[in-house]
Amino acid sequence: MTDIHETDRDGLRELIRSCAFDLKLPLVRRDIDLLIQQSADEQWNLWRFTAELLRREKENRSENQRRHRIKNAGFPQLRYLNEIDTDALPADARKALPTLETLDFIKNGRNLILYGNPGTGKTHLATALGIAACNAGHSVLFTSVPRLLTQIRECRNALTLRSLENKFERYDMVICDEFGYVSCDKAGAEMLFNHLSLRTDKKTTVVTTNLAFNRWNEIIDDKVLVAAMVDRLTHKAILLNMTGKSYRMKETQEMMTQQI
Repeated sequence: MTDIHETDRDGLRELIRSCAFDLKLPLVRRDIDLLIQQSADEQWNLWRFTAELLRREKENRSENQRRHRIKNAGFPQLRYLNEIDTDALPADARKALPTLETLDFIKNGRNLILYGNPGTGKTHLATALGIAACNAGHSVLFTSVPRLLTQIRECRNALTLRSLENKFERYDMVICDEFGYVSCDKAGAEMLFNHLSLRTDKKTTVVTTNLAFNRWNEIIDDKVLVAAMVDRLTHKAILLNMTGKSYRMKETQEMMTQQI
């Protein structure tokens, strides 16, 4: 291959960077000099150089998309599956974890209901599964039930509810945290029911709640609506009893013991 004059090389470099910018190829624009130098050092032919250039750009784009999915999901904290102390999990969760980690329940559109007393790892497990889903290419939304209700009301008042519903319906996985901490009136319960029903038997909804199903009427004063909501959410769902000793209470007791 004939040598390229230095001025020609500079011009070609700028042309490559300009084209990479227009084509939205950030890695090519950033690393073209390094790749050219590596190809010269290792004596790549044009086939090898082109393949390596495209491979790295693809990997860079995939990584950016993964980070984007996690950021857009709205997780309040980043929690990961490898951080879970499986020995401290309630028995149901410990037994189900290997199956949940495959994420097959998302592919099959099955719901996951985590119920039990506070502090037993419900939100941690739901978040960790959500991040694993993002890493696997799934679209995820994390929201608390009170926040979701507020958003539904605001969109209804602004006449943008249909847009919210369309977006909500498309997520591969929606995590609804803290169901049962705040009661809702009849109108709020109906809006929540209608919203969650959009995903029934199509996409995965994960619910964390401190209340067993027979206590949901404590926050929704409509037995018929409660029965319908339980029926919709639990159809073909994975139900995990997360009742157990609170992690936070355990940590507090350990701190108190150390202070004595």
